[in-house]
Amino acid sequence: MARLKYKTLTEQMFYILMCMKKECCGIDIMDMVSDMTGGKVKIGPGTLYTLLGDFVKQGFIRETAVEGRKRSYILTDSGREILAEEYMRLKVQVSDYESYMGEGE
Repeated sequence: MARLKYKTLTEQMFYILMCMKKECCGIDIMDMVSDMTGGKVKIGPGTLYTLLGDFVKQGFIRETAVEGRKRSYILTDSGREILAEEYMRLKVQVSDYESYMGEGE
């Protein structure tokens, strides 16, 4: 069951999927994640291309172009759904923290 494997996303998975809101290639994704996080999250090529392959197989992204070794991808509806589910899960955790720790009051 793909849903169980992707019930929660790793930090790298979350950022990779966010990058694919618009069509992009692997190098673009690595740069975007670094820029988006101020360099706090870095994704190496091994991790990136393994996850891209998994995401294609799961239907979360689709390949849009191939130029030599360069491949471009974009998020699918299924990918948007899993990304939104993770976002909501993280919001609940933040809310739980704020409630329990007395933050945000």
